[in-house]
Amino acid sequence: MSVRSGIIGLGFMGMTHFEAYRQVQGGQVAAIATRNARKLAGDWSDIQGNFGPRGSAETDLTGVKTYLEYRDLLNDPDIDLVHVCLPTDQHESVTLEALAAGKHVLVEKPIAIELEAADRLLNAATKANRLLMVAHVLPFFPEFRWACEQIHSGKYGQLKGAALRRVIAPPEWSADISDFRKLGGWGIDLHIHDNHYLGLLCGTPRSVFSRGLLKEGFVNHVSTQYVYDNPDLTVSCISGGIAAPDLKFAQSFEFLLDDATIQFDAGTYGDQWVVNRPLTLISREHGVETPQPGGGSTWCAAFTEEIQAAVSAVSSGKVPLALSATLATDALKICYAEAESIRRGCAIDVSTLKPAVLQG
Repeated sequence: MSVRSGIIGLGFMGMTHFEAYRQVQGGQVAAIATRNARKLAGDWSDIQGNFGPRGSAETDLTGVKTYLEYRDLLNDPDIDLVHVCLPTDQHESVTLEALAAGKHVLVEKPIAIELEAADRLLNAATKANRLLMVAHVLPFFPEFRWACEQIHSGKYGQLKGAALRRVIAPPEWSADISDFRKLGGWGIDLHIHDNHYLGLLCGTPRSVFSRGLLKEGFVNHVSTQYVYDNPDLTVSCISGGIAAPDLKFAQSFEFLLDDATIQFDAGTYGDQWVVNRPLTLISREHGVETPQPGGGSTWCAAFTEEIQAAVSAVSSGKVPLALSATLATDALKICYAEAESIRRGCAIDVSTLKPAVLQG
């Protein structure tokens, strides 16, 4: 049976989920909800993001129910899975209503801004006996997926070092992200991708030690050392939103294993996507190689893989770790620990958010 999905919110992420569904097997968009009547009529020409194309003025909505009020979508008995693609400060309230209505939920990252809200969502999903999944798409991008697969396979030995980078210029492309507090700062809006990915890769760290810049109490820029119980593992990340205007986006990783090093570095310079270092494997056995990690050819292919995983989870009842709401909550905890570490100038225990002693 095909999983019937409803998308709430038709900004850039809502459009991305809709377009990504075109390649999904066993699932379909059955309904959309937005208060914008023009979008309900198929005119999405004012939708724009920091990647991918603008929306179409003639989006084909044949066979898709349209609702001005999202609660009407939640009350639709034909909907199995609800995609919450609203601004972050609306994630909690709408997700709670969707779970109470008996729907499975895929909510865009982050799960929430406040830790207490994330806990309420986890409890609500348990009470409703419904799947709560969080759309952290990074693990579904080919280079990140491939690197994670190699590390988890143990083919090249143990991971000894990891360094990530994710930076942007202060964005001017969307008024929706002009309120820094509603975003949770660049720590929760941007850098949480790294915290989530590292959780998938290495587990949640015991503590973090961070230096950086705070704005309105939230992270504007951060450099973090993640402290794990394994003394032979060193993990770090730099992330934030203070780059020069023409460095619109940049991301990179380097993973050091017993028998190999894996690197990737790319970003948007001016209006051009530049790959400084393609996905590269440097192994003891074969030297320097540039693996082809696969993945779809469309601009939203990673989102198709993510949504395919969510649709499969609804069918099987088993949520993959990459979509786990618990893992997403742990990533949020790390964001708060980082902000607290910057404020106090010491390491912060992730589970208790209290100062921890760094082990030398």
